[in-house]
Amino acid sequence: MRASSRTRWSAAFLATSLCAGAAAAQAPCDRACTIAVTDRYLAAVTSHDPAAAPLAGDVRFVENARRMPVGEGLWQSITGGPTAFSIHVPDPVNHSAGWIGMMERQGKPVLVALRLKLDGDRIAEVEHRVTDVRDTVLDRLKTPRAGLLADVAADKRLDHAELIRIGGSYYDALDDNDGTKMPFATDCQRQENGMVTAGEGAGVGPASQGISPIARDCAGQLSSGVMTYITTVDDRQVFAADPQTGLAMGFSVLRHPMDFAPYEVTSMDGSKSLWTRERLGYAPWDNVAAHIWKIGADGKVHEIEAMGFSAPSGTPTHWDAVSR
Repeated sequence: MRASSRTRWSAAFLATSLCAGAAAAQAPCDRACTIAVTDRYLAAVTSHDPAAAPLAGDVRFVENARRMPVGEGLWQSITGGPTAFSIHVPDPVNHSAGWIGMMERQGKPVLVALRLKLDGDRIAEVEHRVTDVRDTVLDRLKTPRAGLLADVAADKRLDHAELIRIGGSYYDALDDNDGTKMPFATDCQRQENGMVTAGEGAGVGPASQGISPIARDCAGQLSSGVMTYITTVDDRQVFAADPQTGLAMGFSVLRHPMDFAPYEVTSMDGSKSLWTRERLGYAPWDNVAAHIWKIGADGKVHEIEAMGFSAPSGTPTHWDAVSR
């Protein structure tokens, strides 16, 4: 990928955390409270009842990169609440909560990513990212992979700041086509919208016919250059981390303007193939994404749970732009 206009998420994140910390000092919400607030919010959405949610009076609500009044969007279209596929990322340090889970919209299964910003035990910001999923992947979306729910031993947990840092390194690894920039474990598996896209069980990938196999492990896949068609990773924010489970969660947008020059992809045997826009056959688009990373006591990433929805190329996604 060419050099990106990378969001300075770390500095912005720190500033946001400090400001939020002053408010939360008046009415703290610990880990259990943060999970409870998230569950209350999801229950209120499921029952189409904003009054049942612990919302601040000036709450801002965005769904799929569009601001709308609370009560619209998924609040109206939901027909089934969270299933057993449910992953919480509570973060009382940053007064944030993240969640990815399965719900039902207009009678069809959808994968939902949720970001909440808390002011004490009230919700000041809400962001939904919602996408349909294929029927062929529903078996993988019945319950989360065990590693995503397992606690890290108390004496081996990484601290909050380190989890945030490691989560953010994924964006550099993806943007720079360099799998060494995130500490991937050898058993790392990435699942996106229910599809296994890296690690054990991953298929050959798009446009790979007629060439030697390309690495499908989490690190090797990125280093092969196969993802170069993702031109930049923008609007990055790692907003939640939970030392108890070793989870970190972030939002971003993967830009695919499809205006790149032909580039080389390296196969596992060292041979190279030329990839072009015509070979991929994609129209320009954006993937508005959410990721949860499981970071073990060894400091390595073992599972990635990702979701995203397709949006027109160049769609604004930064919170400050879309929440006005």
